[in-house]
This record gives sequence, structure tokens and C-alpha cells, in this order.
Amino acid sequence: MIDRKEFRKSFDDMQALLLRRGIDVIDINSPWGKARTLDARQRELKTELEALQAERNRVSKLIGQKKAQGEDAAADLAAMQDVAARTKALDALAKEAEEAFSDALLEIPNPPLDGVPVGADETSNVELRQWGEPRSDAVPPHWEIGTDLGILDFEAGATLAGSRFTVLRGAGARLERALMQFMLDLHIDSHGYEEVWVPAIVNRKTMTGTGQLPKFADDLYKLEDEDAFLIPTAEVPVTNLYQDMILESDALPIRHCAYTPCFRREAGSAGQDMRGMIRQHQFDKVELVHLTRPDQALNDLELLTTHAEAVLQALGLPYRVIELCTGDLGFSAQKTYDIEVWLPSQKTYREISSCSSFGQFQGRRAGIRWRDEQGKPQPVATLNGSALAIGRCLVALLENGWQPDGSVLIPEALQPYMGGMQRVG
Repeated sequence: MIDRKEFRKSFDDMQALLLRRGIDVIDINSPWGKARTLDARQRELKTELEALQAERNRVSKLIGQKKAQGEDAAADLAAMQDVAARTKALDALAKEAEEAFSDALLEIPNPPLDGVPVGADETSNVELRQWGEPRSDAVPPHWEIGTDLGILDFEAGATLAGSRFTVLRGAGARLERALMQFMLDLHIDSHGYEEVWVPAIVNRKTMTGTGQLPKFADDLYKLEDEDAFLIPTAEVPVTNLYQDMILESDALPIRHCAYTPCFRREAGSAGQDMRGMIRQHQFDKVELVHLTRPDQALNDLELLTTHAEAVLQALGLPYRVIELCTGDLGFSAQKTYDIEVWLPSQKTYREISSCSSFGQFQGRRAGIRWRDEQGKPQPVATLNGSALAIGRCLVALLENGWQPDGSVLIPEALQPYMGGMQRVG
């Protein structure tokens, strides 16, 4: 959530940054327009309430003087009752305006940082670096490779749950598990993360704390007859482990890794990646989450991104890192690096990780604070990134490791987790 003090103090600057995102700041019915109107209404109500308070004090003093002098104060008492009634009505209006203002702020995205490339969509993203040599020979798509090997069963997934669900069999299931264990071990043993195991079902307050609600309600799976949701990413429960807490300065930085299943309805994405495992309703992911001081957030973003890259380097998978432009940033992000892995069947790079700094946006929403040098509680800065999306990593392994005889080579780093198996097929 944006800082309401900054909203008032730096209104023009914040509006200019949101314009870079392509946000409509003109329409009075947009979240920004509503917030602007409601803020003005709050100021009016505050002025009226202050005037009524002054009037109540004046009349109360006058009544005291008249009573002391034995004069009739009935008219003044009646006026006092009228002031009290008007004050009560204005208090109710002020409360409604405050709630509406807070609701509007929840729907305003995080302003991008200065220096983030300006652009309307992904065509303005900037490539920062590449790693590895992309495979250029003809390779079948992963769904054909996996089906031929008997390790991906799309028909069974559709029978059990519908489209965009997959059953993994034999070596496919073991590869999924091996990838999860390998990633967690790498981040714990080499990168110093503390592993946490968290619920895959969370409440509305938790979803709101990291920005999934109210903006992305249509993409979430909601439990029937309960105000609870399946998580779209471990970011949600892991960040909210510190919901409504004040952390001491020496507790930062906090760095967690977590494996969770993830669930997304993918509303509005019909026709995109319908075949295969690129865009599933249920998928597995290892997530990295940082809580840190605001002045360290960008340093942490660079560090977190290198930790995600280390997974692909260990697996020998070619990739590139791009910086997202303002129009392609996620709702809560102020700066994002996407890591895209090479898929030879498509002869292109596809996203496998998104590493973002949120500044104090999520800390403010979730009530996560830290004590600064003066002992004053301030919203903490948060970051997260996939390291990695396991299903997409499996896709990349199948295609980059495919051999002309139909088998798939297993990277050396994964072989201990596969019982020494060197290839599938």
C-alpha cells in the first residue's frame, strides 16, 4: 500500500510515477481518482468537525458562565445538543470516508522506482545478461518428449481435474521431487536461507497483506463457504509470518526459502500455453523471501537474483536476465528482474523466475515494521523471487537434455537425488 502521508505530501510526483505504469489517474472512478476525491472529502469533514468542536467549547463555556450567574441557559443547552448531534453524524461520515479511502489505497499499485525502464508492455523490457549457449538444433516440445517417455500424463490430469493439470509418473515424479530437494538444499546450505514449511490455505487478511487482494480476486481459488484461499505462491504465507509485528533492527535481514504447491485460476489467459506444463492451475515452486531495511532493498534484489540464477547454472540450463519496464511490473513491485530459461522447441526464452523488490509497499499493508536507529517503528522492505518454478524447470530439463534416441540426460547436480540415474529413457 502506498504511504498516505506521501500521497498528500508528494501527490504530483507519485502521480507522475504511476503514469509511467500506464495507470489511469484522470478517471475519477479509478482507484487513484477515488483516493483523490475521498482525501479531499476527509479534509472537508475534518475542518467541519474542528469547527463544531470549537463551537461546542464556546457554548459549553457560555453555559457555565450563565449558570454561575443564575441566568437561564436552556437555549444554549438545546444548541449544545444540536452541536452534539451534528458532530455524531459527521463522525460517522468521516469514518465511512476513511474506510473508503483505505479501500481505494489498497487498489493503487506500487509506484516504480526512478530508473526503471519506461514502457507500455514487455516489448520495452531490457535484457541485462545471458548465461550459457542456447541449443539451436531441432528439439520436440516437452509434452511430446514426456509422453513418449511415459513420465507426463496429460490425459489423466484432465480426467482427474480438468485442463491444465498434469500427472507425473515414474521418473517424471522423481524429477519433480529431486528438483525441489536440490533447490532447497542449495539455498539452505550455500546461500544461508532458513527453510519454512507453511500452509497452502490462507485467510483474506494474509492475501491482502501481500497485494493479491483485492486486485487479483479473479485469479485466486476461494474455498466455498469460507473466507479462505489457496495460495498462488509461497510469498503470501512466508511474508505474512511477520504480520502486525515490530522487528528489532538486529533481526534484519530475514531470509526464508519455502517449497509449496501453488494454485492459480489463470483467469483471462485462455488460449495461452494450453498444451504442456508452461501454464498450469496447480504447480510446485521454491520461493525466496527477504525482509530487510529499506535502504538495503536494492542490494538484496541483486543478491536474491543471483541465488535464483545459481539454480540454472548448476543445472546447466541457458538463461537470460531482463529488467521489466514500468508497464510490465507486477502490482506490488517497484523493480523486477525476470529470469527466462531457453526452450529449444520454441527457440525462445520463457520466464522461470521473477525477482522483485516491493520497497515498503507490502510491509505497510501487512503491518510488518522494524525499529530504526531512533527506535521509531517503520514499515519493513520486502523482496521475493522464485528459485525456481519447478514445473517450468522440468520442462527446460526435458527439452535441453533431450537426445536424438528419445532419452533425456539428467544434470550431474540432480543425479544424487535420482538414485544415481544419469538419463531417463
